[in-house]
Amino acid sequence: MELTDKLVKTIVEGIEEKKGDRIVVADLGGIEGAICRFFIIGQGNSPTQVEAITESIGDLCRERLGEKPAHVVGTENALWVAMDYGDVMAHIFVPDVREYYDLEHLWADAQLTYIT
Repeated sequence: MELTDKLVKTIVEGIEEKKGDRIVVADLGGIEGAICRFFIIGQGNSPTQVEAITESIGDLCRERLGEKPAHVVGTENALWVAMDYGDVMAHIFVPDVREYYDLEHLWADAQLTYIT
């Protein structure tokens, strides 16, 4: 299994570990000009839960794969946190912010896999 696939699996596990839900993996590999290969979208019910999910993802990726994100933004208010792992980006939202930005439909031509 290549590193990208391991990152996707580990990020999903990090979300699930902290009871995040509505997880979607968007495969952007077939989309010309996409900024990465995979978007992983999940949500927590509060900023506190979004922060816990973010920490869980970071810890698991570092411990299991020796990978750290190149950038993490949004931790100040934890309404939408984006974690950049190069070929994989994780987006963790609170519900109303997720509904507003609707990333799943922004990338509607991607192959979407619904986890939970």
